[in-house]
Amino acid sequence: MSDVRQIPLFPDLPTSAEDLNRHTELRHTVSIFQQYLIREGKSEHTIKAFTSDLQLLGEQSGETTAVGQYTTTMLNAFLDWLEYGRGVPCSRKSYARRVTTLKVYFKWLHTLGAILHDPAKAVLQRSGPAPLATVLAPDEVQAAIFAARQMKRGEEPDTRPEMLFRLILDTGIKKSETVALVPQHIDRSDPKKPLLVVRHKVRNVYKERKIELSPEWVRLLDEYLMQYRPQETIFNCTARNLEYILTDIGEAAGIPHKLSFEMLRWTCAVRDTRAGQTEDYIREKLGLSPISWVETHEKLKKLVEQQLQDESAGV
Repeated sequence: MSDVRQIPLFPDLPTSAEDLNRHTELRHTVSIFQQYLIREGKSEHTIKAFTSDLQLLGEQSGETTAVGQYTTTMLNAFLDWLEYGRGVPCSRKSYARRVTTLKVYFKWLHTLGAILHDPAKAVLQRSGPAPLATVLAPDEVQAAIFAARQMKRGEEPDTRPEMLFRLILDTGIKKSETVALVPQHIDRSDPKKPLLVVRHKVRNVYKERKIELSPEWVRLLDEYLMQYRPQETIFNCTARNLEYILTDIGEAAGIPHKLSFEMLRWTCAVRDTRAGQTEDYIREKLGLSPISWVETHEKLKKLVEQQLQDESAGV
């Protein structure tokens, strides 16, 4: 095969990241950015979402705009347009993701040396504060554990509620991760320090994180396995059924808010923060990226402060 490189049909168009510079038009960077996201192991859903967000940026500012022309003011104007000028509802979740897209995209260009400054580094996160999550107070946690244990001792004993509640409270894993668990994900090699190995696949690359478990929870798991004898995944029911179980626990415990996976996930983070765990420990435990952690950490600090104030006031 010849080593002579074929002359491109359009020599001014970039064909790789090395060809990008501050004069490159936004529209000519998208496919190269997609290739970068693939190499980073991003999911197909994430790549499609980021691409759509950049197309919206091109729609608002002009897709022929050179990447070196963008400023923080321009990006904030784009976000303001998404919320108030586009005429299409923009949820807080969509808004936050689009901010993430801008930060990832322009950081990538800056790291490459294509632009001298990163205009998205100081971009506004949102036009107004998002409402804080609801978390369980310490006495509500104890009430829920008591209610779940009572379900294990009723006329039709059920070991699943307490095992499920303690699993999410102690580990903070997501609903999707919960339903995918199999017995092999429980590392029992050290009986005094069992571990939960959470695995997920991103574009044929397996990633995992290990979360500490209590020996007490492992005993609850064994009781559950004896009763239900699942054949494949630990929970042989749907995610919706698990949601119903948490709702039943919350109602039995007299908790005024609907008990959910998300509530327990935040409660886990608050408990770990108050216990003195490091930020890196909590971020990795929750499976969050450094970018996602920035906003999560700010909310977490406010939740801890709020809980401490409530306890001081006797609420």
